[in-house]
Amino acid sequence: MMEKQYFNLIQFFEGYVRNYRRMNLTQLHNRSMFTKREIDYFANLGEMLGFDSFVEDSKFDQSMGRSRPMDLALWKWDARVDDENYLYLALHLERENNWNNDVDTIEKLFSLTEEGFIPHNVIGIQFIESADRIAYLNNLVIEKNLSQKSNALMVYRYVDPDFNVERVRAYSFTPKGLHETRNAVCKIDDYRYWLMCFDEEYTAFEEEKEKSQGSILEGSK
Repeated sequence: MMEKQYFNLIQFFEGYVRNYRRMNLTQLHNRSMFTKREIDYFANLGEMLGFDSFVEDSKFDQSMGRSRPMDLALWKWDARVDDENYLYLALHLERENNWNNDVDTIEKLFSLTEEGFIPHNVIGIQFIESADRIAYLNNLVIEKNLSQKSNALMVYRYVDPDFNVERVRAYSFTPKGLHETRNAVCKIDDYRYWLMCFDEEYTAFEEEKEKSQGSILEGSK
């Protein structure tokens, strides 16, 4: 069996955050368009890194006895090694809007499948109802990855009604367990486009805005 080639998936997440505004998603776009643009982003990233990308690529699920398409697959090709077959499945990505499909998303990423279809890296981008769900889902990832031994990134998004933003929580796993976390915020800007920034940037901006508003109020007295 080939030694797995692991990506720095937290770096992938940081690029996802930094480039989110470039997806040109507005409050008028529906959920399907968000899914398409985000999958396209990672497909383009994979191709720029030299992989072949496929949307809705087949992957046989032995427990269900049928193929369950991958939202995105990145395959490694090198004719110097094998001029007929891909060397390995570099990345399997799933992107899901429906809260009720959070477990199903993880089961697709870590399904029982043929050896050549075991991904070296997986990414799941999943909307959830609240942060209370994260611990359960992360434990499920750790449990299922004991045998698959992939590098994994789970990105959970949920609405924070207190601040009228989406919280974005990223968790990076190695086969040994949770490795690293990174937090961001997704919100609509003044021009009604969606953007992301990291928690520390959002906090600093909000504090500066409060100071500026306070100065204006003081000056108007």
